[in-house]
Amino acid sequence: MRILGYIVAGAALVALPLTAAAQPTLNFDPPAEWIPVKPASSMRIAQFALPRSGVDTEDAEFAVFYFGAGGGSVEANLERWTNQMIQPDGRSSADVATTTQFDVDELVVTVLDVPGIYGAEVQPGSGMRYFKRGFRLKAAVVETPGGPYFFKVTGPDRTVMRWDAAFTRLLKSVTHR
Repeated sequence: MRILGYIVAGAALVALPLTAAAQPTLNFDPPAEWIPVKPASSMRIAQFALPRSGVDTEDAEFAVFYFGAGGGSVEANLERWTNQMIQPDGRSSADVATTTQFDVDELVVTVLDVPGIYGAEVQPGSGMRYFKRGFRLKAAVVETPGGPYFFKVTGPDRTVMRWDAAFTRLLKSVTHR
Protein backbone atom coordinates (compact mmCIF):
# COMPACT_ATOMS: atom_id res chain seq x y z
CA MET A 1 0.00 0.00 0.00
CA ARG A 2 1.34 3.44 -0.80
CA ILE A 3 0.33 7.04 -0.39
CA LEU A 4 -1.10 8.26 -3.67
CA GLY A 5 0.32 11.72 -3.10
CA TYR A 6 0.23 15.02 -1.37
CA ILE A 7 -1.60 18.00 -2.78
CA VAL A 8 -0.28 21.12 -1.12
CA ALA A 9 -2.86 23.84 -0.62
CA GLY A 10 -2.27 25.22 2.85
CA ALA A 11 -2.35 21.80 4.47
CA ALA A 12 -1.64 18.58 2.68
CA LEU A 13 -4.46 16.36 1.52
CA VAL A 14 -3.46 12.73 1.80
CA ALA A 15 -5.21 10.17 -0.38
CA LEU A 16 -4.93 6.51 0.56
CA PRO A 17 -6.23 3.72 -1.70
CA LEU A 18 -8.79 1.32 -0.26
CA THR A 19 -7.31 -1.59 -2.17
CA ALA A 20 -4.63 -1.95 -4.79
CA ALA A 21 -7.16 -2.56 -7.56
CA ALA A 22 -10.25 -0.68 -6.45
CA GLN A 23 -11.36 2.85 -6.04
CA PRO A 24 -12.47 4.90 -4.10
CA THR A 25 -9.77 6.38 -1.93
CA LEU A 26 -9.73 7.48 1.67
CA ASN A 27 -8.64 11.10 2.01
CA PHE A 28 -7.78 13.21 5.04
CA ASP A 29 -6.22 16.60 5.78
CA PRO A 30 -3.21 16.48 8.13
CA PRO A 31 -2.20 19.72 9.86
CA ALA A 32 0.43 21.72 7.98
CA GLU A 33 2.65 21.61 11.10
CA TRP A 34 2.86 17.80 11.06
CA ILE A 35 6.03 16.60 9.39
CA PRO A 36 5.66 13.76 6.85
CA VAL A 37 8.27 11.06 7.39
CA LYS A 38 9.08 7.84 5.59
CA PRO A 39 7.00 5.06 7.18
CA ALA A 40 9.07 3.06 9.68
CA SER A 41 7.70 -0.26 8.42
CA SER A 42 5.82 -1.73 5.48
CA MET A 43 2.75 -2.03 7.74
CA ARG A 44 2.44 1.77 7.78
CA ILE A 45 0.99 3.56 4.79
CA ALA A 46 1.54 7.08 6.14
CA GLN A 47 3.55 8.53 9.02
CA PHE A 48 4.08 11.99 10.48
CA ALA A 49 6.09 13.51 13.33
CA LEU A 50 4.05 15.80 15.60
CA PRO A 51 6.38 18.48 16.96
CA ARG A 52 7.00 18.25 20.70
CA SER A 53 5.42 20.56 23.21
CA GLY A 54 7.23 22.53 25.91
CA VAL A 55 9.76 20.48 27.85
CA ASP A 56 8.92 17.14 26.19
CA THR A 57 12.08 15.42 24.98
CA GLU A 58 10.61 13.85 21.85
CA ASP A 59 8.00 14.37 19.19
CA ALA A 60 4.81 12.37 19.05
CA GLU A 61 4.25 9.97 16.18
CA PHE A 62 1.20 9.59 13.94
CA ALA A 63 0.86 6.52 11.74
CA VAL A 64 -1.82 5.10 9.48
CA PHE A 65 -2.15 1.35 8.95
CA TYR A 66 -4.27 -0.62 6.49
CA PHE A 67 -4.49 -4.41 6.16
CA GLY A 68 -7.51 -4.76 3.90
CA ALA A 69 -10.29 -6.84 5.39
CA GLY A 70 -7.73 -8.67 7.59
CA GLY A 71 -7.09 -5.92 10.11
CA GLY A 72 -9.21 -7.42 12.88
CA SER A 73 -12.33 -6.14 14.55
CA VAL A 74 -12.68 -2.67 16.02
CA GLU A 75 -12.95 -4.20 19.50
CA ALA A 76 -9.85 -6.36 19.09
CA ASN A 77 -7.78 -3.38 18.00
CA LEU A 78 -9.06 -1.17 20.82
CA GLU A 79 -8.15 -3.91 23.30
CA ARG A 80 -4.68 -4.42 21.77
CA TRP A 81 -3.95 -0.68 21.87
CA THR A 82 -5.26 -0.36 25.43
CA ASN A 83 -2.95 -3.19 26.48
CA GLN A 84 0.02 -1.26 25.09
CA MET A 85 -0.45 1.18 27.97
CA ILE A 86 0.29 0.47 31.64
CA GLN A 87 -1.07 2.49 34.53
CA PRO A 88 1.49 3.72 37.07
CA ASP A 89 -0.95 3.09 39.94
CA GLY A 90 -1.53 -0.54 38.95
CA ARG A 91 -5.08 -0.07 37.63
CA SER A 92 -6.08 -1.72 34.41
CA SER A 93 -5.68 0.56 31.39
CA ALA A 94 -9.19 -0.52 30.38
CA ASP A 95 -10.41 1.30 33.51
CA VAL A 96 -8.95 4.64 32.38
CA ALA A 97 -9.37 4.33 28.60
CA THR A 98 -12.13 6.32 26.96
CA THR A 99 -13.76 5.69 23.61
CA THR A 100 -15.96 7.89 21.48
CA GLN A 101 -17.63 7.27 18.16
CA PHE A 102 -18.91 9.44 15.35
CA ASP A 103 -19.77 9.19 11.67
CA VAL A 104 -17.98 11.06 8.92
CA ASP A 105 -18.75 10.73 5.21
CA GLU A 106 -20.92 7.66 5.96
CA LEU A 107 -18.00 5.96 7.76
CA VAL A 108 -17.96 4.97 11.43
CA VAL A 109 -14.97 6.34 13.35
CA THR A 110 -14.15 4.94 16.80
CA VAL A 111 -11.57 6.87 18.84
CA LEU A 112 -9.58 5.56 21.82
CA ASP A 113 -7.67 7.66 24.37
CA VAL A 114 -5.37 6.05 26.97
CA PRO A 115 -2.79 7.86 29.14
CA GLY A 116 -0.07 6.07 31.11
CA ILE A 117 3.19 4.26 30.46
CA TYR A 118 3.66 3.21 26.85
CA GLY A 119 4.83 -0.40 26.87
CA ALA A 120 4.54 -1.51 23.27
CA GLU A 121 6.73 -4.12 21.67
CA VAL A 122 9.90 -2.78 20.09
CA GLN A 123 8.98 -4.77 16.96
CA PRO A 124 5.76 -6.73 16.46
CA GLY A 125 6.22 -10.28 17.71
CA SER A 126 9.63 -9.61 19.26
CA GLY A 127 8.47 -9.89 22.88
CA MET A 128 10.89 -7.07 23.76
CA ARG A 129 9.23 -3.97 25.18
CA TYR A 130 10.21 -0.46 25.98
CA PHE A 131 8.46 1.59 28.63
CA LYS A 132 7.89 5.33 28.31
CA ARG A 133 6.35 7.10 31.29
CA GLY A 134 4.02 10.05 30.89
CA PHE A 135 2.85 8.98 27.45
CA ARG A 136 -0.54 8.92 25.80
CA LEU A 137 -2.01 6.80 23.02
CA LYS A 138 -4.83 8.14 20.88
CA ALA A 139 -6.03 5.90 18.10
CA ALA A 140 -8.96 5.59 15.76
CA VAL A 141 -10.50 2.95 13.56
CA VAL A 142 -12.17 4.24 10.40
CA GLU A 143 -14.44 1.54 9.02
CA THR A 144 -14.59 1.48 5.20
CA PRO A 145 -16.16 -1.00 2.77
CA GLY A 146 -12.64 -2.17 1.87
CA GLY A 147 -11.65 -2.81 5.48
CA PRO A 148 -10.69 -0.64 8.44
CA TYR A 149 -7.99 2.01 8.47
CA PHE A 150 -6.12 2.48 11.74
CA PHE A 151 -4.90 5.92 12.81
CA LYS A 152 -2.58 6.02 15.84
CA VAL A 153 -0.83 8.80 17.76
CA THR A 154 1.67 7.99 20.51
CA GLY A 155 3.98 10.29 22.37
CA PRO A 156 4.55 12.35 25.48
CA ASP A 157 1.22 13.25 27.10
CA ARG A 158 1.63 17.03 26.74
CA THR A 159 2.57 16.75 23.08
CA VAL A 160 -0.27 14.38 22.23
CA MET A 161 -2.74 16.65 24.02
CA ARG A 162 -1.31 19.69 22.21
CA TRP A 163 -2.33 17.98 18.95
CA ASP A 164 -5.60 16.48 20.23
CA ALA A 165 -7.91 18.96 18.49
CA ALA A 166 -5.85 18.64 15.28
CA PHE A 167 -6.16 14.84 15.42
CA THR A 168 -9.93 15.17 15.80
CA ARG A 169 -10.09 17.63 12.88
CA LEU A 170 -8.04 15.20 10.77
CA LEU A 171 -10.49 12.38 11.56
CA LYS A 172 -13.45 14.62 10.76
CA SER A 173 -11.84 15.54 7.44
CA VAL A 174 -11.87 11.91 6.25
CA THR A 175 -13.68 11.42 2.97
CA HIS A 176 -14.34 8.26 1.04
CA ARG A 177 -14.44 8.99 -2.69
